Amino acid sequence: MNLIPFFSETLVSSYSKDEVMEHISKKTLEVNFLDKSDYLKPKHIAFNGIVGKNTFRISKVIQRSNTFLPLILGEVEDTPRGSILFLRYKLFPGALFFVLFWSFILIGFSAYYFGLQTNVLNGSICLGLAGLNYALALFFFHRQVRNSREDFHELINLQIKD
Repeated sequence: MNLIPFFSETLVSSYSKDEVMEHISKKTLEVNFLDKSDYLKPKHIAFNGIVGKNTFRISKVIQRSNTFLPLILGEVEDTPRGSILFLRYKLFPGALFFVLFWSFILIGFSAYYFGLQTNVLNGSICLGLAGLNYALALFFFHRQVRNSREDFHELINLQIKD
């Protein structure tokens, strides 16, 4: 497990870049969350996001909110015998901001208690909470990465005869 909320992998496919991108775009819906009609998604949609010519930025479709859902950034390159997919899984910027914000706030409180107040108990509690906050964020992020990877690998299996 990484000590940062980030994961990357490289996949090799026997299908061409165009076939891979077409299949990803068939299973991905670009969603406007302000439009209520977008919530009536077809059953075959597995991901929300944007699919470009050789890159994509997607996340798994979920029924209830999940702070630690990874954003999947991908790039597909053609090779003579198929294609290569370069994938990066990372926290959404808002979620990363709040994890780091509360970790730094708690570290700041612990520095205050250790330095200015010389209260070791409160400083230790704040430092422990900062570590626990970050550790739980990493744990939940990597658990969601595992789920998203399984769904993406299933998607990329390319049963093109849909």
